[in-house]
Amino acid sequence: MQTLETLIHDARALATGADVASPAVTEAVRQMQICNACRYCEGFCAVFPAMTRRLEFASADIHYMANLCHNCGACLHACQYAPPHAFAVNVPQALAQVRGETYVEYAWPQALGQLYKSNGVAVSLALACSLALFLVLTLAINGTLWGAPRGGNFYHLFPHNLLVLMFAPIFLWSALALGIGVTRFLRDVSPATSGQVVAGADAVQATRDVLTLKYLDGGHGEGCNNEDDAYTLSRRRAHHLTFYGFMLCFSATSLATVYHYALGWQAPYDLPSLPKLLGVTGGISLLLGSAGLFKLKLTRHPLHGDAAQKPMDYGFIALLFLASATGLLLWLARGTPALALLLALHLGVVMALFATLAYGKFAHGIYRTAALLRYAVEKRQPSRLALGSE
Repeated sequence: MQTLETLIHDARALATGADVASPAVTEAVRQMQICNACRYCEGFCAVFPAMTRRLEFASADIHYMANLCHNCGACLHACQYAPPHAFAVNVPQALAQVRGETYVEYAWPQALGQLYKSNGVAVSLALACSLALFLVLTLAINGTLWGAPRGGNFYHLFPHNLLVLMFAPIFLWSALALGIGVTRFLRDVSPATSGQVVAGADAVQATRDVLTLKYLDGGHGEGCNNEDDAYTLSRRRAHHLTFYGFMLCFSATSLATVYHYALGWQAPYDLPSLPKLLGVTGGISLLLGSAGLFKLKLTRHPLHGDAAQKPMDYGFIALLFLASATGLLLWLARGTPALALLLALHLGVVMALFATLAYGKFAHGIYRTAALLRYAVEKRQPSRLALGSE
């Protein structure tokens, strides 16, 4: 039986022999070596089958597995080597720390990668308030800050084309930054995951895993472990409400754009139009989901995840909650004197949300999707270890 000191020494040698590894990567390698010897947690999530295909772990392998991890905590609560054991194995925490580093390392432009570390509640809300204040002052100067516009139509305050000019550059920049970042990530981890190209079946499998949040079921279908060590599906449900709420709201905006420009059906739209149905349903779902995530974040087991990333998590959750809350209030307050003020607040929050997409917690969904795609590719290839033994 290897001693802890021997495991640490071997792990550091493996992590630093072929590339320069951060302390977080080195620690993750140490834990993966212990897990690879134990293999009790093979059935919990995609991390462990991916681990068993390797005897050595370069930084690219750890980056890949870190983004496969859904931080459900099942392996931590099942581990016989978890703290306070001398081995101190805490895979969700170790991989969460590496995951945070990957966001910074693959960010584009590289200089903006440090925003991941500072994008907390204060920064997110300060940005939202600053943008909202600018819009409030604009309306005040125009004398339209208080009082219902004709027919409750807020496009009389900010014309549709002006809103497009305001939001399009922010959205396109975030999409470009995320696209370049995940391309860098895939370029790094693809050789470590067989190097094979993505087939149609791989894309279908990864899409299914993403849309169902398969790996938030704890590997046994009963969910993640909560702060009392009991199984719960609350985290999975809150993520589903948030994800699908966001997508419904985005679909509503996209469909409204098609209505306005392609079909000539002038905004705004009200019930029972499809954009409004999608928007209201999505807004309620996003409101409930983000509130649920905030509650779960407050009560999460202290050994789960990386505490240093909590400000980024809270900042993202706060913007999601406020975007849905102000959007629903804006709809309910149409025709009232408060509409213009609520519009400024809503636009400020939404602009802040999209401005921080590429440098905040939203990125974890993009990188995790990429990791699941590479896992689907790797899974259908023969294990290199099996081939090497023939």
